[in-house]
Amino acid sequence: MYKKYICLIFLCNIIFTLCWYNVEKIVDAKAMVKPAFQMEAAEDEISQTSVLLDESKADSLQRVVEVDVLESEWMDISKEDYEILLKIVEAEAGGEDEKGKILVANVILNRVKDPAFPDTVKEVVFQQENGTSQFSPIADGRFYSVTVSEETEEAVDKALCGEDVSQGALYFACRKSADPERMKWFDDNLELLFSYGGHEFFY
Repeated sequence: MYKKYICLIFLCNIIFTLCWYNVEKIVDAKAMVKPAFQMEAAEDEISQTSVLLDESKADSLQRVVEVDVLESEWMDISKEDYEILLKIVEAEAGGEDEKGKILVANVILNRVKDPAFPDTVKEVVFQQENGTSQFSPIADGRFYSVTVSEETEEAVDKALCGEDVSQGALYFACRKSADPERMKWFDDNLELLFSYGGHEFFY
């Protein structure tokens, strides 16, 4: 009879030992799996947060740059002045390429900025000296009949955005169609900077 009890106790010990061993293995396995999962999740969260911060920063910087560019480069003029600038450029350089049109716009805007000339596009374009208009399309009436092209509008917008290829020119003339006496005044009193298209540009 004692042998039965001894066998039973021995069997229980074996079962208990096996159960304890399996429980320890399960606990160890969970301990190993859980941190790995948490770390992966944490890394994902950090990565997502980093992306969101970077995108937010990029968007913010982009807006700041765009505002700075607009504020620093765009020359602010009235709607009336804008329409006048479009028409005088079309009248003076309608047959020129984009650079030729930008140059004419540059000269008008250079005069607006120069203290020796009026302060607005309208006043510059319609300025007279001794009863003579400064720009031939005003004198002969072409200014009033032109139709502004899309190319002219694009060229004027570029000039207003700061594109300046004029080297500071304040005058231009088309020698072949200009009054000889007027061209003589240009030659005697101004510095010829360069020629482009059908115009000569002076300072």
